[in-house]
Amino acid sequence: MDLAAIINDIASHADDFLEGTTDRVQARAGIAELLNMDYPELGPELRNEVSRRVMAILEAEEFFGIEFVGDPFADETAGEE
Repeated sequence: MDLAAIINDIASHADDFLEGTTDRVQARAGIAELLNMDYPELGPELRNEVSRRVMAILEAEEFFGIEFVGDPFADETAGEE
């Protein structure tokens, strides 16, 4: 299985299935849902890897509207107490 092809495919179609999403948590959930539907043969570790790499591409392309400073994979709720 070619993970690079899967990652590029998902990232290139992010505008379609993540339309209107500005929240990174929602984006990760949308990617996870897409992986479950379209790539059920991927195990949890590979799904996490694909999701992480797609999010990195989206961050680099400023998909969420602004450049993200910090760790784009960290829990967004950490430290908000």
